[in-house]
Amino acid sequence: QVHLVESGGGLVQPGGSLRLSCAASGSRVSINVMGWYRQAPGKQRELVATRSSGGSTKYADSVKGRFTISRDNAENTAYLQMSSLKPEDTAVYYCNAVVVTSTPGFLQFQYWGQGTLVTVSE
Repeated sequence: QVHLVESGGGLVQPGGSLRLSCAASGSRVSINVMGWYRQAPGKQRELVATRSSGGSTKYADSVKGRFTISRDNAENTAYLQMSSLKPEDTAVYYCNAVVVTSTPGFLQFQYWGQGTLVTVSE
């Protein structure tokens, strides 16, 4: 079991910046991918950004150039630096972790944090 705890959400003005953190604990397993998803009211949860333990990244088109995901592999901690925030960025942001095993079989385990609310408004 991997326990994910997000922090850093809050109220920010349009054009402002915010940094989210996600700390993984509760398991000694290696986390292959950590990422961020978000869900706005009435909308589906969508991918924001992911980063593998090897450093490869993936971003949603809507946040490219504005958001940056980073990761401390040793601490299994992920960060999301958000800049030039827009009202449409308002959502609950969830941390995600994927653990891939090959012994005794090839399995994927996905974990979610409780979410942290980001509100972009005057």
